[in-house]
Amino acid sequence: MDRYDVIVIGAGPAGGAAAYWAAQAGLRVALIDRKTFPRDKLCGGLITGRARRHYAEIFGHEMPFEAGDRKTEVDFRFRGRPVGLIRDAPALCATMRWDLDAMICAQAIAAGAADFTGRGVAALAPEAQRLTLEDGRSLTFGVLIGADGANSQVARHLFGESFERARIGFGLEIEAGGRHLCPDAPIRIDLAAVNWGYGWVFPKRRTTTVGVGGVLARNPQIKRAMADYCAMLGIDPAEARVKGQFLPFGAFRKVPGKGAVLLAGDAAGLVDPITGEGIGYAMKSGQLAAQAAHDALSRGQPHRALGLYRRALRPHHRALRMARAIRPLIFLPRLEPAFERAFRRSTTLRHQYLRLMAGEVEYGDILWRLVLRLPRLAWLTLRGDAAHKAGH
Repeated sequence: MDRYDVIVIGAGPAGGAAAYWAAQAGLRVALIDRKTFPRDKLCGGLITGRARRHYAEIFGHEMPFEAGDRKTEVDFRFRGRPVGLIRDAPALCATMRWDLDAMICAQAIAAGAADFTGRGVAALAPEAQRLTLEDGRSLTFGVLIGADGANSQVARHLFGESFERARIGFGLEIEAGGRHLCPDAPIRIDLAAVNWGYGWVFPKRRTTTVGVGGVLARNPQIKRAMADYCAMLGIDPAEARVKGQFLPFGAFRKVPGKGAVLLAGDAAGLVDPITGEGIGYAMKSGQLAAQAAHDALSRGQPHRALGLYRRALRPHHRALRMARAIRPLIFLPRLEPAFERAFRRSTTLRHQYLRLMAGEVEYGDILWRLVLRLPRLAWLTLRGDAAHKAGH
């Protein structure tokens, strides 16, 4: 039986960052993932300024990008209708998760994490601080970090379910090529392409990533919504494989773990409930989980890791709560007409949305500005309702 200070399950951005940070701190680390890398993953692959900052803080260098990967033009649509083209947006960088995750995983292994990729976990015994791999090998740990995505095996073992189905999001995505490949085209964001969600077109060097994502409970016909979105864009979904994935749209776990077991990234529900951005939160939470593990183990008290981790996550949970409070202004059906008008007329509002996506501002910076707009949004909505009734 092999003993490790920290075992990380899941080798994506959250798990890779956790394994790297823990290994750099001198801990004995095992990195487990049932997939080998590179591997495919549903994700728009748009890297925000926040994600790039967190990456640099953790790995000690800038995230590598080609010049053509940087995007500063964004075409906003609302149900397909143009509502504003921004040509000087804060830079967003387009990547393929195939490449990004493999790079992060490789850095964690190079830092000293034992490579257990390509091996699934057959059994977990958190109380005994032990797990068994599918090949029968047993490993013990001081702290376990579950970074195994929205459908987390670790979260399911701890809480009986990986997520709350009533609150989970879901996304569908394809990689379009051929005549749809246009690396220099602007990013396209279609608000209200699905209920309580949006559609996206992210042009890249080798493909164009096209998808829709929203709250699953409000989109029982999300496959139809994806087909309609592709038809609007002139894309035949049969031309490419459709990928589907649960998305924890801001439904984060207030207590991200139990005892010496911590959850990070999507497994902890750390995804922006408005933009859907999760890579930055994933890497940062992985780093914070690893640091909490290090601090608890250095005191000989692995079960203190969760308390340390929760304290470190407080500002990120606070930001997600603010985003959830704002989300109805954007996605509530009754407010859609008013929001569309405000978004179409206000360059400031469009720029603020982009600055949020890019990580240049946080929700706390714009919350009061949006609150001050609430009376006008409510008035526009009531006026729109009255006009609609008068027309009938």
